Amino acid sequence: MAARRLGAALIAAALLAALVGPVASQQGSGGGILCLGGWVRPVPILGRLACPGGLVPSPRTFVRPGPSPSGPGLRVGYYTSCPSAEAVVRKVVRDAIAKEPGMGAGLIRLFFHDCFVRGCDASVLLTNTTGSSADAEMFGPPNKESLRGFGVIDAAKAAVEAACPGVVSCADIVAFAARDASSALSRGRISFAMPAGRLDGRVSLASETTEFLPGPFSDLATLEAKFAAKGLGTRDMVTLSGAHSVGHARCMFVSTRPSFNATLAGELSRECRGGGNATVDQDYKTPDVLDSQYYRNVRDNDVLFDSDAALENSTETAALVGTYAADLGSRWETAFAAAMVKMGNIDVKTRPGADAEIRKKCSIYN
Repeated sequence: MAARRLGAALIAAALLAALVGPVASQQGSGGGILCLGGWVRPVPILGRLACPGGLVPSPRTFVRPGPSPSGPGLRVGYYTSCPSAEAVVRKVVRDAIAKEPGMGAGLIRLFFHDCFVRGCDASVLLTNTTGSSADAEMFGPPNKESLRGFGVIDAAKAAVEAACPGVVSCADIVAFAARDASSALSRGRISFAMPAGRLDGRVSLASETTEFLPGPFSDLATLEAKFAAKGLGTRDMVTLSGAHSVGHARCMFVSTRPSFNATLAGELSRECRGGGNATVDQDYKTPDVLDSQYYRNVRDNDVLFDSDAALENSTETAALVGTYAADLGSRWETAFAAAMVKMGNIDVKTRPGADAEIRKKCSIYN
C-alpha cells in the first residue's frame, strides 16, 4: 500500500508540474535532467531545472538485465495443439474494437508496456507478485489509471481456455491482440504473423516501470538508451514511435513547447481544460487510423510529447522521420510489423520453471 500511495504522489507531482507552465527544453545541450525516468516534467526552481516533489533525478544509463531463462525460440504457428487459438483472440479483439474503437490503441500500448518490463511475459497483467508484497506493474506511475485492454485480454483468455484449457499463455494472447489491433486500426495495411511460444512470468514490480519504460519527457539520448537496453536499435525506436498515431494522451504529459499550430493549440486548450488527467488525441489529423501521419506531425513539430519532438534532434532519426513522412506506400507499415515482431522477442521465457508458467487466469499466477 505504501508503494501505491507513492505512485499516486508521483502522479500528483507530474500533474502539478504540467500546470506550472513552459520550462526550458530538455533537448539540445544535454544539460537537462531526467525525472522519474522521463515520466515527470522538470520544473524551474531557483533559476534552474529540478525534479518536483523532492524526486531525485534519474540516472541516464540503463543496463540491460541478464536474459530470462528460455528454451527453444518462438515460432509462427506454435499452437498446433490449439489451432483455433489465434482466430479466437482475433474475434475477441475485433469485437472489442467495434464496440470501443479506442481499445485498439490500448492493446498495442499494453504489449509495449509488457515487453519493456521483464520481457514479454504478461507481467503487466498481474495484480500481485510472487515473493513480495510490493505493488505490481499495473500500479506503476506509467500504467496506473492509464493502461487499457485488461478486460479484453481476460475475455480472450477465457475464450481460449474454453477451447483449449491450459495450453495458451497470457503473454502470447497479449502479443496476438496487439497484432490484431494493429491490423484493425491500419485498415488491414499492417498484417503480419506473430511468432508464439512465450510463457507467463510470476514477478511484477511497479518500481521497475519508470526504470525501463521511456517517458513522454525523455530526450533522444534517453530514448535510444532505453531501447538499446532491450536489444532494439534507433531505427526500431523511430518505427515503433509511430504507434502514437492512435490513442489518447493525458494532458499532464503534453509538451509545453509553444510552437503548436493554431488547430492543435486550440484543441489542446479546449480538451485540457479539465486538468492533467483529461485526455487529447495523440494524432489530431487521423486520430483513429494507425498510419504514417504521425511522422508528418513530427516533421511539422505538431506532436504532443517531448519524446516525439526529440526524433528531429539527430541526423539519423530526422532522416528516418522524413522518409516515413514522405512515403505514401507501405514502407512504414512494413517496418512497423517487423519491429513489433522484434519487440515481441524481448527476454521471452519459453522453458517452464519457478518463474515461468501458463497461467490459468491472466491476473494471478498459479
